[in-house]
Amino acid sequence: MKKLALLLLVLLGVAHLATLSRCEDDVTEEKQEADEEDSDDDEEEEDEDDTEVKEENGVTVLNNNNFDTFMEGKDTVLVEFYAPWCGHCKQFVSEYEKIALALKENDPPIHVAKVDATVANEIATRLEVSGYPTFKIMKNGEAVDYEGARTEKAIVARVKEVAQPDWKPPPEATLVLTKDNFDEIVNNADIILVEFYAPWCGHCKSLAPEYEKAAKDLSQRSPPIPLAKVDGTIESELASRFEVTGYPTIMIFRRGKMFDFNGPRQHQGIVDYMGEQAGPPSKQVQAVKQVQDLIKDGDDAVIVGVFSSEQDAAYEIYIEACNSLREDFTFRHSFSSEVTTLLKASPGQIVTSHPEKFRSKYEPASHTLAVEDSTAVSERYTARPLVVVYYGVDFSFDFRKATQFWRSKVLEVAKDFPEYTFAIGDEEDYAEELKSLGLSDSGEEVNVGILADGGKKFAMDPEEFDADVLRDFVKAFKKGKLSPIIKSQPLPKNNKGPVKVVVGKTFDEIVMDTQKDVLIEFYAPWCGHCKKLEPDYVALGKKYKGEKNLVIAKMDATANDVPNENYKTEGFPTIYLAPSNSKQSPIKFEGGDRTLEGFSNFLEKHVATLSQKRDEL
Repeated sequence: MKKLALLLLVLLGVAHLATLSRCEDDVTEEKQEADEEDSDDDEEEEDEDDTEVKEENGVTVLNNNNFDTFMEGKDTVLVEFYAPWCGHCKQFVSEYEKIALALKENDPPIHVAKVDATVANEIATRLEVSGYPTFKIMKNGEAVDYEGARTEKAIVARVKEVAQPDWKPPPEATLVLTKDNFDEIVNNADIILVEFYAPWCGHCKSLAPEYEKAAKDLSQRSPPIPLAKVDGTIESELASRFEVTGYPTIMIFRRGKMFDFNGPRQHQGIVDYMGEQAGPPSKQVQAVKQVQDLIKDGDDAVIVGVFSSEQDAAYEIYIEACNSLREDFTFRHSFSSEVTTLLKASPGQIVTSHPEKFRSKYEPASHTLAVEDSTAVSERYTARPLVVVYYGVDFSFDFRKATQFWRSKVLEVAKDFPEYTFAIGDEEDYAEELKSLGLSDSGEEVNVGILADGGKKFAMDPEEFDADVLRDFVKAFKKGKLSPIIKSQPLPKNNKGPVKVVVGKTFDEIVMDTQKDVLIEFYAPWCGHCKKLEPDYVALGKKYKGEKNLVIAKMDATANDVPNENYKTEGFPTIYLAPSNSKQSPIKFEGGDRTLEGFSNFLEKHVATLSQKRDEL
């Protein structure tokens, strides 16, 4: 830019400068250009000097360019990763310089260094630095986390300990599982947390130190709670067995039975969550008065399973169900005949009672269910059609009256449609569901949606809510007068490529076409697996382009609704074959062979209408 500006000045001066002046300007220009070149050379020299190791008050200053070279041949080095703006880092400067002096006097001396992690982000990322200040003890080039107190005495003592010739890092607290030891360890554990990870996964790398810290803490608990990990890229059989479609995937196992992990992914959060999970999922009720008090003054539904004894087979089933639902409900159980009589139940039954404050003339005070008649946890909330009324649901004392006011109106309508299931949902808890219905910004205090068969959704036009408005909406749905809400990208202008593009509005037309077998990939634009898969998937489309009754298709599942619940997408990519004669029972593509050959074998196995001759690549 400087050269360009200078040339412009020279050109502007041509009209009124003498020839001699122009010559002088040329000489000046040449001199300035030479000065700029010298300046550029100086900058290059400064860049080259970036590998030079400098020292500030006894602390070695390292960066991306000299870190690895400095570490070569050194047994122990203490390194602080800091940020210039970090208040804790600034306060620690003088203390760190004292540490450097103390370790320099060690025999042999121990190097102390610091790294500006906001500049040397390559090194900071590699060593998983996520906060400031972070201290790492480099032992023969390998990083050892320092997790002690931030005092001169504690840090110096720990560094000297690691510097001992016979020091070895303690073994990981996280167990490593393979196909050879998985069943033995998992099946014999009362409770164990298992992470499926991939070495290349960024989220897994971020989780690793938190997971290991939690494993250490929980291993010291009485009784200990083990944490384990499985490399899903190596143990593909295990990953497939437990339907792992993304990383990291974390699961809880109790005596070999799998349960969802819905906890946080930070050290203390994992510790607290697993501590709660290790406790009993149901509390034993021994006295009739306990149940009476809960029904009279409780704030939640009272759920009690009654059984003859702990050996009752129904009790085991109940406890398993409680473990699956423990985060959503408070469960109780009793072996008392008096409690069983109070609840008007028989051993092997579950009784759900409404506290007195929540009762309504439109519904019974309690419901009784035999354990043997219960449904799988995975089937809850699956009743369709489901009419959901969204508003500020809050049963605390100050808001209970308003919550019950709207609930009573819903119950008034629900009694007229016994074939439908009605529910109320808090508008904040179900914000995403409201968004998918297009009701996030309706401006109404109460909104209504219907979740119907096949994944279809219907939204009530925003208007002031009352029982008559709700009744009219449900009647319109029953008569088939409503149009479903479908999130959809625009229809593609050209859809003649080897892989047909499906959007929300064309899903039924293309995928559910009963004249054709359709292989459909649900993908996300940001998904690395999907990008890697694309060349093979396009090649597959080209290979079978001559098959008139076979469609190779794809759909961006982040931008479009999948209006059929049989095509569940829990990770990316998810691939289904929609057979021409069985659209409601798609065949999921399982396994890791996402190659042209792997897809071809899958199609040849499941598609009976393929012709003998196909276009080859």
